[in-house]
Amino acid sequence: MYSNPAGVGTGSQSRTWLDTAKNYIEVTKPRSVFLLVFTALVAMFLATAEYTVSMSVLIKSLVAITLACSGVNAVSCYVDRDIDAIMERTKRRPIPSGRIAPPVKALVWGLVQFLLALGIAYSLNLAAFVCILMGMLGYVGIYSLLFKRKTAWNIILGGFSGGLPTMFGWMAVSGKLELLPVLLSLLVVLWIPNHIWNLAIFYKDDYRKVGVPMLPVICDTRRTLLYILFTILAMFALSIAMYYVGDMGTFYLVTAIVCGLAITAGNIYLFFAPKQKRAWFLYKLSSPYLFLIFLAMMVDRHF
Repeated sequence: MYSNPAGVGTGSQSRTWLDTAKNYIEVTKPRSVFLLVFTALVAMFLATAEYTVSMSVLIKSLVAITLACSGVNAVSCYVDRDIDAIMERTKRRPIPSGRIAPPVKALVWGLVQFLLALGIAYSLNLAAFVCILMGMLGYVGIYSLLFKRKTAWNIILGGFSGGLPTMFGWMAVSGKLELLPVLLSLLVVLWIPNHIWNLAIFYKDDYRKVGVPMLPVICDTRRTLLYILFTILAMFALSIAMYYVGDMGTFYLVTAIVCGLAITAGNIYLFFAPKQKRAWFLYKLSSPYLFLIFLAMMVDRHF
């Protein structure tokens, strides 16, 4: 005769919890987390070719780096909440849109994840712990708090944190700082300017509106694209050098050459025919490039 009010309430409550969970996942920037964790995972697999390690260590390492990247992103969203509320690209994120309120909840959420990551990393070895700690200091401290709003070289000064997940992956298994993980991390660091500056070219007006001096805001587009090309060529050269240093095989070499030529050619074309939509396309292309390079390393060494 009458519908069950309790049933209706339960369904509504379930949807509320689901929406809340989605908001807290979204504030961690899951696509960014996936790519960084993947580079760490590949480094772990590469390290297992030289070091014997238990499955429990691999699982703990994977959990630690996932929590660390997720936590750092959530904290950075809290730090940038004021400018995110103004920029078209970011104003629909969970904090500026009010889906996470008050904003301090996102800060607590990020810090809890990060502290858990630190604890797990410490149980692995000291080197892994230091990598996680430096990741937070580099991204939130150096990039977001110190330099993002003060200098056009913010990406260069804070970019080393982007390579730390890769280094963590190796150190979690080996506990040692060696040449190969340093070069793997440097590959990611060299990838970051292409990824971020092409995005900033497309959203140049957004960054100018909030007073963030990204390179395309204070520099003409042609000069910015020249700097991007320098980092692309260095990244391409390093990816080829990895074939020799990392003892990679033919599959990796072919992948590095094909992907490197594609992203280099795209950025050369953009340099001579600068358009915001082309910069956006190359920004979107940069993530698959990094994924494919690291995937080729894993495939080449383990299959």
